[in-house]
Amino acid sequence: MDETEEESKMDRLEQFLAFTEQAPTAFHATACFRNLLMEKGFRELKETDPWLPEAGGKYFVVRNDAALIAFEVPETGFAPFRIAAAHGDSPTFRLKERFEDRGKVYVRLNVEKYGGMIMSSWLDRPLSVAGRLAVREGKHVGIRLVCLDRDAVLIPNLPIHVNREVNNGYKYDPQTDLMPLYGTAENPGCLMDEIAQAAGVKKEDILSHDLFLYNRERPAVWGQENAFFSCARIDDLECAWAAVTALTESAAKNAINVCAVFDHEEVGSASRQGADSSFLSDTLTRAGRALGASDCEIRAAVAGSFMVSADNAHALHPNHPEFFDAQNQVFMNQGVVIKHHAGQKYTTDAVSSARFTLLCEQAGVPVQHFANRSDQPGGSTLGNIANTHVSMETVDIGLAQLAMHSVYETAGTKDLDFLIRALSALYSLSD
Repeated sequence: MDETEEESKMDRLEQFLAFTEQAPTAFHATACFRNLLMEKGFRELKETDPWLPEAGGKYFVVRNDAALIAFEVPETGFAPFRIAAAHGDSPTFRLKERFEDRGKVYVRLNVEKYGGMIMSSWLDRPLSVAGRLAVREGKHVGIRLVCLDRDAVLIPNLPIHVNREVNNGYKYDPQTDLMPLYGTAENPGCLMDEIAQAAGVKKEDILSHDLFLYNRERPAVWGQENAFFSCARIDDLECAWAAVTALTESAAKNAINVCAVFDHEEVGSASRQGADSSFLSDTLTRAGRALGASDCEIRAAVAGSFMVSADNAHALHPNHPEFFDAQNQVFMNQGVVIKHHAGQKYTTDAVSSARFTLLCEQAGVPVQHFANRSDQPGGSTLGNIANTHVSMETVDIGLAQLAMHSVYETAGTKDLDFLIRALSALYSLSD
């Protein structure tokens, strides 16, 4: 790689890291993607309106402020679909509807787990609050995104002097150990006052909320020759950002290029904006019908389509290689990972793996293969779930990273560029 290519790769990484700081929740990630797509000439469609897409047009649709599907129609009109799918949510803590616990001395926040996070990683570090407010607008409900954008809360550890088992496999109780500290009872102000001010609304007009904690620590590029970077929410904002970027930098030829960023993957995808919903099938069907395709033609196109389900993979841990399969280990900075599982936690099969491998070869992108140890269940992702609604040939892929589901994760600085190039090749196929 020459100096210009290296600078371009690092520019992309800096753009991604800036994006992660603007996207503390799935709502904010979706808003960022909406703005990016509009800057690139994509037009927003509303699910409540008739759709009139045209050949050569670029469009996107948002569902419930937290998931987005964008697509570009080739000049030739209706065609099969090439899809990259990722998710915009990450493990965190959600504030309950009545979240302020005002004791005699301290003000704490009552939260509940969202997804399977490494709980200990959330302690003793600056956190804040972000999310969505549903507010009164006359007789209607309006939506406001909010982010406090300051170090607002912290979850303190017990000192080892009173919790001597903390280094011996201590089991954290989310109802007692993980309530964030916000203030002192002598202060009459409350967190909702601050949230209302940040959103520019009156507190009494806030009817409900979807609020979450997020990590305030800045991203960092580090290691020998800047080999690694660390930040919050790498899983799965890295794949989501790469997919949207590849879509905006590619031109549809003889297929409809689609990028889907779902919500609620970390809690099973079973929501109206998750992969286990009608969102993808609704979008493909409505686009196809508006472009003049019959139901039979749409079904035939779906059957001939290809989807890349993009969600990150576990890199070999430097201190614990015993947790990984000896022949199917993957590494940071060594290319895109194809994920395999006999029980269909990953939907990859021989044909989809081979097709994606050829695609990467043509793009000059190295490929790795991951499988869990046979005595470990491993994680799952959205590919097999989406396929129960829109069935097509699908490969599950990702980028190798460390500390998945920690509040602060680590990945390789070379791999983001590899994924963008691979997905750009998918979107640029001419046959």
